[in-house]
Amino acid sequence: MTDEIVEHPLLAKPRVEDVRLVNTAEDLEAAISILSSATGPFALDAERASGFKYSQRAYLIQVHRAGTPIFLIDPIEIQTTSTESISKLARLLKTDEWILHAASQDLPCLRELGIVPTRIFDTELGSRLAGLARVGLGAVTEHFLKLRLAKEHSAVDWSTRPLNPEWLNYAALDVDVLIELRNGVADLLISQNKLEWAEQEFAHVAKMQPKEPKPDKWRGMSGMHEIKDARSLAIARELWSAREALAERLDVSPGRLIPDASIVGLAANPLKSKPELAASKTFTGRASRTYLDTWWAALNEGLNTRDVPPTRLPQVGIPNHRIWPNRYPEADARLKNARAALVKISEELLLPVENLLTPDLVRQLCWEPPELITPETVSKALKTMGAREWQIGCTAESLATALNSISPAESNLPSSGQQATSESSPNE
Repeated sequence: MTDEIVEHPLLAKPRVEDVRLVNTAEDLEAAISILSSATGPFALDAERASGFKYSQRAYLIQVHRAGTPIFLIDPIEIQTTSTESISKLARLLKTDEWILHAASQDLPCLRELGIVPTRIFDTELGSRLAGLARVGLGAVTEHFLKLRLAKEHSAVDWSTRPLNPEWLNYAALDVDVLIELRNGVADLLISQNKLEWAEQEFAHVAKMQPKEPKPDKWRGMSGMHEIKDARSLAIARELWSAREALAERLDVSPGRLIPDASIVGLAANPLKSKPELAASKTFTGRASRTYLDTWWAALNEGLNTRDVPPTRLPQVGIPNHRIWPNRYPEADARLKNARAALVKISEELLLPVENLLTPDLVRQLCWEPPELITPETVSKALKTMGAREWQIGCTAESLATALNSISPAESNLPSSGQQATSESSPNE
């Protein structure tokens, strides 16, 4: 006998009949007044124009509270006449919990507007901790509400004005379901004795600050592994920097100007004249000819600069774990034991192992464990690294056992720290 596949009804428009586009300061003042008169958490979402614009600003903010309309707030239009009304919205939103799905995606663009939460409930993260196999908004809505969400406008350019009414309908759907989803996820977490864990995770996400930009970010372009010599690296760097500056000035996603492949290809095989560059069939992109002078100047700067980048970056932090088996076998043995212990715990608790402890944190612990490995010293180390109390409580004892369970042959090997000081590690 096979399980019957149930086709859930399609939710193609919000069930809240009153959906209002708010694109003036006066309209926002009215929305704030209505939202202030209601009670309960705020269902919240934001739309960016990733892939279209350079900035990651919010082009639409959806806000809903039980018993109120769904407000679709256009911060771009409103800020042309007033910034105070956005500040008033921020002050109102601080008065209660926010319900978001995948909060870490939306919080940065809201923070840019001064809209910062006091506490959140993340239905995506909560669903992960509850052990759901699929945690996208559509999948979670199907699981808890037995409804399918219409998601055909998920990749549109939200910077477009005026906004398409069909897009607004899609945007309203995202917050229409959040209050019910919050209740469903919370009930499931309570039944699994995980609500306190989730609250610790939500508090951590709410306080997260933007990461510092990586040095030499240009090295992360697709295909850069093909570039081996320093002069070609210099060309790639200058072309990337020129593209970045132009993208910021035009507020266009860099890849929409010229793709990484054009930069890497030109760095590997620099052309000798501007006409050759103009005629090249491999140097492509919508801005490849319009801003030809920009690319030609960057190419020449890369060819002639004395500031040539190193072919390898100096090692920062711990070595890449992929080289541990050959270079640092003791650390690798600890890592294998720790991973096995964590997989077992995650299976018992029905949650993803990466939510139990992040892979980076596990590698840090295995690279440089406490000198005396006990549950107490492992707990202290995990806390110093930023693990939450629930994570420490679930893992410290098993990790201490795992880290101490190195075979005699492995324990006689030079320690990872000793090897790290005696030989340099490639930047992989």
